Amino acid sequence: MLASITKRVLIGAAAFACLATAGAGFYLYRLRQPFAALRPGMAPDVVEQLPSTAPAIFYADLATLRAMPDSPLWALIGPDTGGTGEDRDYQSFVRATGFDYKRDLDKLAVALWPASLTTPPGVAGENRVLAIAEGRFDERRIEAYALLSGKVTTNSARPVYEIPGSPPVSFEFLSQTRIALASGQDSEALLPLSSRSTRDSSVEARLDRVAGAPIFALARTESLPESFYANFRNTPSLERLARSVEGLSLAGQPDGGVLRTALDAECDSMANATELATLLDGLRIIGSLSLADPKTRSQMKPAQATFLDALVRDVKITHQDRYVRLTLDITPAMLAPSPPGR
Repeated sequence: MLASITKRVLIGAAAFACLATAGAGFYLYRLRQPFAALRPGMAPDVVEQLPSTAPAIFYADLATLRAMPDSPLWALIGPDTGGTGEDRDYQSFVRATGFDYKRDLDKLAVALWPASLTTPPGVAGENRVLAIAEGRFDERRIEAYALLSGKVTTNSARPVYEIPGSPPVSFEFLSQTRIALASGQDSEALLPLSSRSTRDSSVEARLDRVAGAPIFALARTESLPESFYANFRNTPSLERLARSVEGLSLAGQPDGGVLRTALDAECDSMANATELATLLDGLRIIGSLSLADPKTRSQMKPAQATFLDALVRDVKITHQDRYVRLTLDITPAMLAPSPPGR
């Protein structure tokens, strides 16, 4: 099924998003100015084609990652070599289409509409994803594979292929080297794409802060549903701080065997940024004490405990003006299980 390519192609986005949610980061740009290693300029054109209304956007320059096979992020998104059924399905897809994301995918831009943020409480929803992939594609072979179980519609300038499944997938070829894929309920409505999407000023400003990085993500948080804040209702001070965060900006830079990343939370005032930084630093200390409890560690997988140990030990939390920044070097050792007996 074509769902295999969507799952494999987007696995890097999911893995990196998990790291971002955990609060990992390291400076990629200096205070007020981009870090010296980054090149200022326009966002990649594959990102410009994504709808500006998406709650979250992710971008990865996989050609850069491919040149750094020792990067811990590349190790995370590499294919499963354990011979699982899922990996066999993917290998079957590669043989049929000639496309292997590790070899043929150069750039990936993803827009995300998480069901938890777009559906009312108590209503079953489905995540929606729109991805623009740039690389080398054999259009004839991919089309033939899609039509084994799907159909093609021709009510637009370009054919749109619709593949049933859970979730359903739709895609179209934008050019010989670019393809757009949409996944989730009514995914075909996300296609066809316009040549360029107009972006509001707040999204443009956040893009300017990270656009020089080979890996970055943005999240709009100024219009989250009330159900999100219900988790903080018993602690008004936490709810107030959560509401003060207007956006998140994440950037990543492979550097040899280290992944340097930066996560900025943009608050609505300097006072709230200062308070949020103090709170996060306190939670880091509490987390360190909790991880020292054998009972807590027994409820985790070894790899989880290893990563969280490094996170609470090495993460740095700073703030300036309206921004709170979490920083960390992510190494392969942080993603490996703890030695036996620890």
